[in-house]
Amino acid sequence: MAGHSKWANIKHKKQKEDRRRAKLFSKLSRRIAVAAREGGGDPEFNPDLRMAIEKAKNNNMPNENIEKAIKRGTGELEGVDYESFNYEGYGPGGVALFLEITTDNRNRTASEIRHILSEHGGNLGESGCVAWMFERRGQLILDNSSGEYDLDKVMLEALEAGAEDIQEEKNFIQIFTADKEFIQVKERMEEAGYQFDDSDIVMSPNNIVELDGPEAKEILRLMEELEDHDDIQEVYANFDIPEEIMAELEE
Repeated sequence: MAGHSKWANIKHKKQKEDRRRAKLFSKLSRRIAVAAREGGGDPEFNPDLRMAIEKAKNNNMPNENIEKAIKRGTGELEGVDYESFNYEGYGPGGVALFLEITTDNRNRTASEIRHILSEHGGNLGESGCVAWMFERRGQLILDNSSGEYDLDKVMLEALEAGAEDIQEEKNFIQIFTADKEFIQVKERMEEAGYQFDDSDIVMSPNNIVELDGPEAKEILRLMEELEDHDDIQEVYANFDIPEEIMAELEE
């Protein structure tokens, strides 16, 4: 899980520095609309919509935008008809990639993603080629840059709430849960006074590919470009980069 956590923290830091991007709001709106269309417009009875709304609020998306996205999903407002699905493939060094897509044009999206991957030494694969390398889990992130959270205390309370694993990565504490226990753990931790910087259901890798040198630089370039694509909601990968090389690349 280290590879995912490092990239997640880089991405999370980047999003915090640029939360008001129109591109980010567009992705969040798509996710909300699709969740509302597939499960109804009431977040009380639609966990996917509830999580989508929470993620939008965490990124300071205006309530008006959230409400419009819900209405587009339920058909109360006209909008683009999006579909959601996954792509799987490989990056440099044999890194496994799992992409969550929301698009109004599957053929265009496939062509663009193939082009991005080929430019960085990767390729799309068949459905199921890497999904077995990932596990669907809940992830809760605490920003501990101020040092307000004691890791041992967080670990104890998280495990008591039903969490499976807790990891510390630089200034962040990550709490992992079983997919079905995510909401329960989150609510119990919030009742205990914790305020999460981000929370979602993620695809967590079960095995790790360690990269260094040119391949490490190339996978980060690839991840940046995939993350920036309008139709890609999330990118999950199973790479790890040694701390000293990561520090050099971040500079």
